[in-house]
Amino acid sequence: MELQTAPIMITFGLFMFVMIGIGVHQGTETFVEFVLGGRRLNPLVAALSAEASDMSGWLFVGLPGAVYAGGISATWIAVGLAMGTYLNWRLVAPRLRTYTERANNAVTLPAYLEERFEDRGRTLRTISATVTVVFFTVYVASGFVAGGLLFNQIFGVGFEFGVTVFAVVMVTYSVLGGFRAVSASHLLQGTLMLVGALAAPAIGVWRFGGLGALHRALAHGSAALLDMGSQASFANGQWSAGRPLGATAVISMFAWGLGYFGQPHILARFMAIQNPGDIPKARRISAGWVVLALVGASFAGLLGTVLIQRPLTDPETVFIALATQLANPWLAGVLLVAVLAAIKSTADSQLLVTATSVTEDFFHAYVHRRASDAALLWTARAAVVGVAGVAYLIALSGGDVLGIVSYAWAGFGAAFGPVLLLSLYWPGMTKAGATAGIVTGALTVLLWDRIDPLLGPLRTGVYAMVPGVVAATAAALCFSAFVGSPPRQRFCDDAAHSAAKHRRCDQT
Repeated sequence: MELQTAPIMITFGLFMFVMIGIGVHQGTETFVEFVLGGRRLNPLVAALSAEASDMSGWLFVGLPGAVYAGGISATWIAVGLAMGTYLNWRLVAPRLRTYTERANNAVTLPAYLEERFEDRGRTLRTISATVTVVFFTVYVASGFVAGGLLFNQIFGVGFEFGVTVFAVVMVTYSVLGGFRAVSASHLLQGTLMLVGALAAPAIGVWRFGGLGALHRALAHGSAALLDMGSQASFANGQWSAGRPLGATAVISMFAWGLGYFGQPHILARFMAIQNPGDIPKARRISAGWVVLALVGASFAGLLGTVLIQRPLTDPETVFIALATQLANPWLAGVLLVAVLAAIKSTADSQLLVTATSVTEDFFHAYVHRRASDAALLWTARAAVVGVAGVAYLIALSGGDVLGIVSYAWAGFGAAFGPVLLLSLYWPGMTKAGATAGIVTGALTVLLWDRIDPLLGPLRTGVYAMVPGVVAATAAALCFSAFVGSPPRQRFCDDAAHSAAKHRRCDQT
C-alpha cells in the first residue's frame, strides 16, 4: 500500500512536542538532580528507563532484520540479552546503588572506581572517563544517523534535515530537564516500544490466519527458518536450506548478554533508583518488558518473510515495511514512532552520561575542584550541547562511524564489566588490577579482528566480547595478586542484603 505521510507526520510532531514538554516540566535545580534525578526514580521509571536506554533502534531494525534474513536461530542473541538483563539487575544493581552513594555520592562510574580503589592519582578515573566520553560521543552520533535515516526513509526529506530535527529535539529536553526529563520520557518511550513490538506481529498473525497458518507458511519457505540450530540462507530475495549454525556462532550471539555489566548508560539507572529495596520489583518489570519486546520483534522478522510480497533488498527495513503494509496510516504512525522512540531513548541516555562524565570526571576533578553546585549544573548543560555538537558533526561527516560503533557494546562490556563485578564482590582487588582490566578489555576488543586471523588454524571467529571479557578478567586477577594492595574496605560485603536498611559497616 502507498504510504500516507500526513497522519504519520502529525504523530511524529506530537511525539516531539511531548518530549520537549517533558523537559520543561522536569526542570532541575541541582547538579545531582540533573545527572541522577536526585536518586529518586521509582521502580517503574527505573525499569523502563533502563530498558529503553538499552534496546535502541536495534530492537526494531537489527533483530527483526536478522530473523528475516537468517531465521529463528538469530534469536540466540535475544536469549543472551534477556539473561544478561536479569543478571545485571540481580548481581550489579543492589550493590552498585548502595556503593555509589557511600563512595562520596559518586554520580559516574569513573568516580565510583576512583573512590572504591582510593585512587588519589586519578589515573583510573581518567582512563575510564576517557573510554566513556570517546566511545559514547561516537555512539550518540550513530543515533543521530539512525534518526536522520528514519526521517529520510519515511518522509523523503534530506538526511541532514532529519539529523538536525532529531538532534535539536533531543538536546532541548535533555538540557532543560536532565536525567529526570530523560528518564520520564523513557516511561513514555518504553511503553511505545513495547506496544510497537507487540502490536505489529499481533496484527500480522491475525491477518495471516493464526499461528498455525504462519508455521506452515514458514516451513514451506525454508525449514531452516524455524530451526534454532541452523541459519537460513537469504539471497536474491529467496530463502534456501540453511547451514548448521555451529557452537562458535551460538556462543558469539549468546555472549551479547555479557555486555550488560559494563554499560554506563544502563548502570546509571541502578545508581538513580530511590530505594535499594525497590530493586527486586524493578527487576521483575524490566525482565518482563525485555522478554515481551524481544519475542515481539522476533515475530515481526518471521512475519516479514511470508507477508511482505516483494522481498526486501535491506532486511533491516522489515519492521518499517510491516508497519506501513499492515496498519492504517494513524496506527502506522504509532508503530513508526516506536522506532523513533527506541533510537532516541538510547541516544539521549548516552548523551547525558557523556556530558556528566565531562563535567564530573574532567571539569570538577581537574579544572575546578571547588565549583559550586550551580556552576556544575550549567557546565553539565553546556556539556550536553557541546557533546551533541561534536556527535552532530560526526554524523554529517560521512566518516567511518559504523566501523567504530560496532565495537562499542563489546568494548564497554569487556572494559568495565569484569572490573565492576570484581569491585562489587571481591575485597582483594587492587587499583592496578582495575586499571589493567579496563585497558586490557578495551584493547582486546579493538584489536581482536586483527589478532584472530593471525592465529591461523586456531582462528576462532568468535565475537570480540568473549576474548575481551576473558582477557580483562585475567588481567584484573593477575595484577591484583601481584601489584599493589587492596584498599581499606568501606563497603559491606553483604550490601545486597543490607542496602534496604541503609546500614553502614566499615571494615578494616
